[in-house]
Amino acid sequence: MTAVESRAWTLPELAALADSSFDTILALQDPSGAYPASPTFSAYRGYSWFRDGAFIADGVSAYGGVESASRFHDWCAGILVAREQQIGRIVAAAADGHPVPDSEMLPTRFTFAGQAGDDEWWDFQLDGYGTWLWAVVEHGRRHGLSLRPWSRAIELATDYLVSSWTRPCFDWWEERVEEVHVSTLGCIAAGLLAAAAHLDESRALAARGAVNEIRALIRTKGIVDGRLAKWLGSTAVDASLLSVIHPLGVFPAAGSIGAATIAAIDEQLNVDGGVHRYNTDTFYGGGQWPLLSCMLGLAFCAAGERDRALEQLRWAAGTATAEHHLPEQVADHLIDPSMRQQWVDRWGTVATPLLWSHAMYLRLAVELGIGRPA
Repeated sequence: MTAVESRAWTLPELAALADSSFDTILALQDPSGAYPASPTFSAYRGYSWFRDGAFIADGVSAYGGVESASRFHDWCAGILVAREQQIGRIVAAAADGHPVPDSEMLPTRFTFAGQAGDDEWWDFQLDGYGTWLWAVVEHGRRHGLSLRPWSRAIELATDYLVSSWTRPCFDWWEERVEEVHVSTLGCIAAGLLAAAAHLDESRALAARGAVNEIRALIRTKGIVDGRLAKWLGSTAVDASLLSVIHPLGVFPAAGSIGAATIAAIDEQLNVDGGVHRYNTDTFYGGGQWPLLSCMLGLAFCAAGERDRALEQLRWAAGTATAEHHLPEQVADHLIDPSMRQQWVDRWGTVATPLLWSHAMYLRLAVELGIGRPA
C-alpha cells in the first residue's frame, strides 16, 4: 500500500473523488442488488454483508442513488423472507428459554445469490440486521418512498433482533464472540427505533421496549469514564462506536456521552487523520482505515466541528490509488508491524477497492456539502 498522499486536496478535487466513488460502487453492484465487499480480495470475493452493505446503501442513497440503494434493500428483504421459517424457529426457541446455538442463527454475509457461504467464517453477528433496518427506513424517509416492498422483511428483522439482542456475538471485526459489544447494541437500537414507526402496535411496543432496555444496559455496563466502551464491562475504545453517535444517533454528539466518546477516539485512535480500529489491533499490522476516518468526520460534523470533519475527508482522499480506489486500510502507521506479513501471506494485499470505504467517503462528502447532491 502506498503512503497516504499528504497534499492539500481542493474542494473540487474532493467532489470529483466523491463522484468517482459513487460511480465505482454502482459499477461494481451485482445484478442481484448485492454490494460486493471488495471485488478482488480473496477473503471477501463473492460476498455481501448486511452491515457493510447497509452503510454502502446509505451512502449511495444520500448521494442520490435511489434505484441502486433500493435494489440492495430488495436483495436483503429477499434473504430475510426466504428465511422466515428459520427466523420463526429462532424466535420461538428464545421465547421458550432454550435459544438455538450460534451456528443456527442468521449469517452475517451472503453470496450474491443470497445463500450462506460454504466456507468457515465468524458468522454470527447481529449488528448488520439492525443497521439494515435503520438504513432501509432512512432511505424511505430521505426519498419519500413507501416501505411496503420491504415491510415483511422489516417485521422479520424486528422479531429476530427483539428475541436475540441480549446474546453475545462477534463484533464488527469478527472478534470476541463471547462479549456483548456496545456498537452492536447501538446498531440494533437504531434499527429497532427506526422500524417501530412502521410496525403494527404489538411489534412496535416490543421494539421500543428493547430499545429502552438496550439504552439502559449501555448506561449501566457499557460506559467507562463517561464514554462508550468497546463491550460491556470493557475499558477499551473502539472506532466502531462512532456510528452509534452519527449517523445512527443513539447517543447524540451534543450529549456528554457522545462528546466524551468522540474525544476518546480522537485522542487514542486518530493519528494525523487516519483512524485505527482499536489500540491493540493486529489485522494487517493494525493500520488506519479510511472508512473510520470518515466516520470520525461525521461525528465532528454532528458536533459542529466542520473544519475537523473536512480534515478527515482530506485524509481519506489521500489514501486513494491512481485508479481512485479507496482501500480498507493503509500501512503508514501500524500498531504492530510484525503482524502485517502474516495477513499478506494468508489473504494477499489489503482489500482495494473496499466499497464501504467509498460509501463512507460519500456520506461525509454529502454531510459537508461537497459533491453531487444539492
